[in-house]
Amino acid sequence: MAVFFALSAPPANAQGLIRDTEIENTIRVYTAPIFKAAGLDPSVVRIHLVNDPSLNAFVANGQRIYIHTGLLMRAEDPGEVIGVLAHETGHITGGHLARFGEGLADAQNANLIALLLGIPAAVLTGRGDVAAAALSLGNQIGTRKFLSYTRANEQAADQAAVGFLDQAGISSQGMLEFMELLTQEEKLYVENPNPYTRTHPLSRERVDFIRNHLENSKFKNSKLDPSYKILHERMRAKLRGFILPPHQTYQLYPESDQSVPARYARAIALMQESQTPEALDAVNGLIADYPDDPFFIELKGDILRDGARLEEAIEPYRKAIEILPWSALIRASLARTLVELNNPDYDDEAEKQLREALRYEPWMSSAWRLLATVYGRRGDFGEAALAQAEEAINQGRKDAALGHAKRALDQLPNGTPGWLRAQDIEVQASRKTD
Repeated sequence: MAVFFALSAPPANAQGLIRDTEIENTIRVYTAPIFKAAGLDPSVVRIHLVNDPSLNAFVANGQRIYIHTGLLMRAEDPGEVIGVLAHETGHITGGHLARFGEGLADAQNANLIALLLGIPAAVLTGRGDVAAAALSLGNQIGTRKFLSYTRANEQAADQAAVGFLDQAGISSQGMLEFMELLTQEEKLYVENPNPYTRTHPLSRERVDFIRNHLENSKFKNSKLDPSYKILHERMRAKLRGFILPPHQTYQLYPESDQSVPARYARAIALMQESQTPEALDAVNGLIADYPDDPFFIELKGDILRDGARLEEAIEPYRKAIEILPWSALIRASLARTLVELNNPDYDDEAEKQLREALRYEPWMSSAWRLLATVYGRRGDFGEAALAQAEEAINQGRKDAALGHAKRALDQLPNGTPGWLRAQDIEVQASRKTD
């Protein structure tokens, strides 16, 4: 996990967007039938994981769904998460984000603008006091008007969600259970509401609508394939192992629990405590039972790397990539390990892994940064500048991207693919934002 970090070895108590191949793959499995029912191209909708303990999910920046780790860890059943994702998909298909500005303009209240600017901050920080401070600025009439508009969107998203679930043959029971959980949470946080209940206003009517739909749905008693539960429990165990303090992980997964998720969580917790031999024993036991599981093999690489045994970490990462060649994150972990060994003999392999990772995820800034390091070591300063320009433009740092692109143009042969790409970045970085 990372801020942008791969789920392996996150900074303590870090908040921000996190990456992990296994968890992202689990969410893709959850969303696949929903997106199909909604007529959405899965390659267009991007899911982002937010390292935050609160129950929250939201749509922003176009077709992007943000889901908090707190929600994933609290959800007892995969159906609850699928229900949330169906609801957020309803916001996308309903164009609610695009029409958000209309509701804002209709409110016609400067103080309400401050409120709405405060809400995303609360969502992203998990701090209810930010929303409360913003709320204190809001005019009551304007606030009620906007929240009425928001409630209409929420009801529309609920209606779309239960339709998607029915089309996918999935029960709305999980969605109802999550809404009931939110109702309980709302009672606990009257003064400092949970971000989800602030950005997704609850009402008795919404809960009743879902319950009534469930009662009349022919899919009321439909059960998810057991594989969903396996994926869900592994995801929760992995998140807990990385995010919670180790002692809490051990309380949730005592040694007496020999289930796969429990063993997984304990192996991660041991790594977090830098108990490398014990962590290796734990993960080797999992690999012995499941020799072709790429995520257990990846974890072994993480443990070795975390224990400063970089040379030994190479082979597990290579093996995981053989099983999952499309995993840009695992390729990036291997490349980072190779680069940190500071051995020129590994530079060619590091470049190859980074190029493959970027073929799958060209927006991965950390991979561009590592690639710049590899080129810089070789004295290929034109390609290094181009990689730095790619990193900067992906991060929206236009001034930096422009400077790096100009250096690349000065040093790369005129008319080569790299020179042409530097020219494209120069134009893009020079373009004024509307």
